[in-house]
Amino acid sequence: MAGHGSRRVIFAALAGNSLIAITKFAAAIYTGSSAMLSEGIHSLVDTGNQGLLLYGLKKSRQPADQRHPFGYGAELYFWSFVVAILIFAVGAGVSLYEGIQKVLHPHPVSNPYVAYAVLGLAMIFESIAWWIAYKEFDQVRGKKTIFSAVRDSKDPTVFTVLFEDSAAMLGLFVAFFGLLGVQYLGLAWLDGAASILIGIILAGTAALLAFETKGLLIGEGAAPEVLAKIEAIIDATPAIENLNEIRTLHRGPQDVLLALSVDFIDEVVAGTVEETIYSLERTIKMQIPEITRLFIEVQAKRHHEEMLAEEREARVPSDE
Repeated sequence: MAGHGSRRVIFAALAGNSLIAITKFAAAIYTGSSAMLSEGIHSLVDTGNQGLLLYGLKKSRQPADQRHPFGYGAELYFWSFVVAILIFAVGAGVSLYEGIQKVLHPHPVSNPYVAYAVLGLAMIFESIAWWIAYKEFDQVRGKKTIFSAVRDSKDPTVFTVLFEDSAAMLGLFVAFFGLLGVQYLGLAWLDGAASILIGIILAGTAALLAFETKGLLIGEGAAPEVLAKIEAIIDATPAIENLNEIRTLHRGPQDVLLALSVDFIDEVVAGTVEETIYSLERTIKMQIPEITRLFIEVQAKRHHEEMLAEEREARVPSDE
C-alpha cells in the first residue's frame, strides 16, 4: 500500500487543480481563448485523476477475501493506468481538437490580460503542488536519476502527480506565449497552435505514464537490494544447504509476494525443517516489512533444476 506521503501529494494536487480549473474556465469563457480552454480541460482532467488515485488507494487497502486471496493491492496500479488513458483520451484529445478548430477558424482573443492574470495564479498554485510532489519523490529516489527512479518505483501515485504537474507547468507556459503571440504579432491562429502543443505535451505524458504503470500491472519483482537481504537471511540459516530460487511480485507499493525454493541439509529432521521455516518467515517479514505473503518450497536442488529444465522445454515452440 502507498504511504501517507502519497496521500498528501494527491490531496495537494487535488486542491490546486480544482481551484485552477475553475479560474481557467472562467477566463476561457470571458476571453474566448482556445489555449485557455485547453488548459481548463487539462486541469479538470487532472482533478478527476487525483480523485481516481485516491479511490485506488482506498480500494488497495481492502483486506483479502475468498475471491481475492492476495488482496486488492493491484487496484492502485489499475486506476493509475486509467489515469494515463484519461490524460490521453480526454486531455490530449480535446486539446488537439480545439487547437485544430482554432487554427482552421481563427478569431481574436478578447481581454488577454484577464487570461494572463489567470495563468499567473495557475502557475503559483501549480508550482506549490509540483514542489510538494517533487519533495516526496526526491525522498524516495535517493541518488538515482529521475527517470531511473520512475522506472524502479513501485508507487505510481507520486510520479503520476509529479508528471501531471510538470505537464501542467509546461502547458501554462505554452498558453502564455501563445496569447502573447496573438496579442503582439496579430496572429490569431497562434492561440490554436498553443492548444495543439498542449495536446502533444499531454499525449507524451500519458504515453510515459501508461508505459510505466503497464509494467506494474503485468507484475514487477522486488528491488535488487530486497533480494540481497533475502539471500543474506537464507545464507545465515545453518539448516539450509542451497537457495534454489527466489520469486517476488509487487501487488502494491508496500505489498510483496515472496516465493522461495530451498534445499535443506539431508540430515535435518522434519521438526527442524518446520522450526526453520517458521523462523525464516518471522525474520524476513520483520526485516523486510513490505513482504506480506511468503511461501517456502522445500525441494532438492537437483529436482528443482530438473523442473526448471522441463519448464524451459515446454516453452520452446514446436517445429510442427
